[in-house]
Amino acid sequence: MTPIHTIDHFSEQAAAYHEFRPVYPPALIGFLASRSPGRSLAWDCGCGSGQFSAGLAGWFDRVVATDLSFQQLWQAPNNPKISYVAALSEQAPLADGCIDLVVAAQALHWFRLDEFYAEVRRVSKPGGMVAAVSYGLLEVSPGVDRQIRRLHSEIVGPFWPPERKYVDSGYADLDFPFEELQPPSLTMKEHWTLKRLVGYLGTWSAVRRYIAANGADPLELIAGELETAWGDPHVRRTVKWPLAIKAGRVG
Repeated sequence: MTPIHTIDHFSEQAAAYHEFRPVYPPALIGFLASRSPGRSLAWDCGCGSGQFSAGLAGWFDRVVATDLSFQQLWQAPNNPKISYVAALSEQAPLADGCIDLVVAAQALHWFRLDEFYAEVRRVSKPGGMVAAVSYGLLEVSPGVDRQIRRLHSEIVGPFWPPERKYVDSGYADLDFPFEELQPPSLTMKEHWTLKRLVGYLGTWSAVRRYIAANGADPLELIAGELETAWGDPHVRRTVKWPLAIKAGRVG
């Protein structure tokens, strides 16, 4: 299915997105799978380059992973249990009543919600699970965090798409019209060098838009202070993202 009438914020940096984005904790996928009515088929909607899809494949017989970006899908790892399809979230290439679990990881804020939720109801099995997962600003140390907040809010703040506000609020303001379940409190963790951190920051859509508008890399504006706060650039430091999870059952 060819994507139409939507805005793509991520195709330009698809390879970097695949390389630098963090990995979701297995405990999250285990929780969602344990609450699903079966393990036959999961739909990863807005899958990007398959960060969540690969984890789902460890729990489900098959995974359909959709995204509007062909470039992102080309970066996704091959897995015989995963079918990658270019499609809109509101027009799923799925049969009625076939899905045990629908997941939108770091993606729900881009969707036309009423249409997407109608698709969720159409494709879900009775009692199927639906989940939306997001993560906001990473946390490293007070000094590093100050520079990341400066980049996020002051330097590239005007270049964030309007939908970013939902990520920053942990999806608290997004409608989720399903019978909600209490999810576990989980955090993503990575152990990164400074180079890896800078690579991740470079995947931010606001950073790419700043570069397009100004012809300069905004990361240069925090480079000195960030290096000082980090210390030895070869040392791996713990990087954390608290997860915001909305999980519910489709009636």
